[in-house]
Amino acid sequence: MIKNRDIVMVGLAALDTRSGSNVINLAEVFSKQNRVLYVNYPLDRMTILRKRKNPVIQKRLKIIKGEIPDLKQVNDNLWSFYPKTILESINQLPFNRLFDFLNKINNKRFSHEINRALKKLNFKDVIIFNDTDMFRSFYLKELIGAKTYVYYTRDNMIAVDYWKTQGIRIEAALMAKADLVVANSTYLADLARKFNPHSYYVGQGCDVSLFDKKLIQSVPEDIKNIKKPIIGYVGVLYTLRLDIEVLLYIAKSRPDWSVVLVGPEDTAFKNSELHQTENVHFLGRKKMEEIPAYINVFDVALNPQKLNEITIGNYPRKIDEYLAMGKPTVATKTKAMEVFENYVYLAENKEAYVELIEKALRNNSPEKEAAREKLARSHTWDANAEEIYRQIEKIENQT
Repeated sequence: MIKNRDIVMVGLAALDTRSGSNVINLAEVFSKQNRVLYVNYPLDRMTILRKRKNPVIQKRLKIIKGEIPDLKQVNDNLWSFYPKTILESINQLPFNRLFDFLNKINNKRFSHEINRALKKLNFKDVIIFNDTDMFRSFYLKELIGAKTYVYYTRDNMIAVDYWKTQGIRIEAALMAKADLVVANSTYLADLARKFNPHSYYVGQGCDVSLFDKKLIQSVPEDIKNIKKPIIGYVGVLYTLRLDIEVLLYIAKSRPDWSVVLVGPEDTAFKNSELHQTENVHFLGRKKMEEIPAYINVFDVALNPQKLNEITIGNYPRKIDEYLAMGKPTVATKTKAMEVFENYVYLAENKEAYVELIEKALRNNSPEKEAAREKLARSHTWDANAEEIYRQIEKIENQT
């Protein structure tokens, strides 16, 4: 267990973000036993130009002007820090030498601000925990004099066009020079190991406290009268990640089933044939606290991921949410899903989805539901943090 250490956390998510993020959850757990400085991402010129009227950006500009404090204590051991600097917008710059030159400037501006906060808090022998911030934090270990640098990979970022131009080169170089790389999927750990032998799968945390059948008091009105069995999905309906063809095949193959989709849609989903299919029901976006009640009505839960560079290594947190509710679940077979293979039906094609849903409906039992719940509740953020601690201790003991 890492205790009484000073940890600097950097990444792509701000602590005041509305949506959840692994690094925010981990910051809260790390701060139970250590002092943690959570560094919110700095502004860059293009973001200011494009989103100047956004309340979040306006807040950051006020911080830079000194109108709002840049360092805020969140709990006894956790501080949220907003760098009072503006970086150059270089992510998609195609010229390597120019990118490297400007990236060093950005890193110096960023680290200057972090050093200012470290001095104020008297942080020593720092551990850096970098959540996929591959550009701004490339030189961070040298520039703040940290003891240990941990790079955390939780998504295959370089599969996304926005990151590809420089990310393919820079992330590989950053992994190679990091003391340690930790990943939330076996697939991403295997990728990282190509560049750094000290790359390890550390699991994934998930807060499933809301996802408890005993807490459900009623059935939501918009699902109450939908015909059973209900084959359901909860989450964003984006074609980058979800396979419309699989959903259509399920609905058309078994018109006696109701396919229920809960979540916001992108344009492709809105314009898809699914909306003209009688047994497909779109229930729209729901608040997080409402979602368990919908899952509770499902007879089988789905995660029909489209298999591509972006999704293949993802650890889908929704699987833990489904299992915490005891639901039989059918999902696309990927390397990252291997950790669930004894608890989730894994489909390799659309035909297999229908076969496995039938099997899931046929073979469910209270014993299987209890086993699913137990597995999901073992995937805590504390357990995730402990595995990260174990790898940090191991690497520090070798140096």
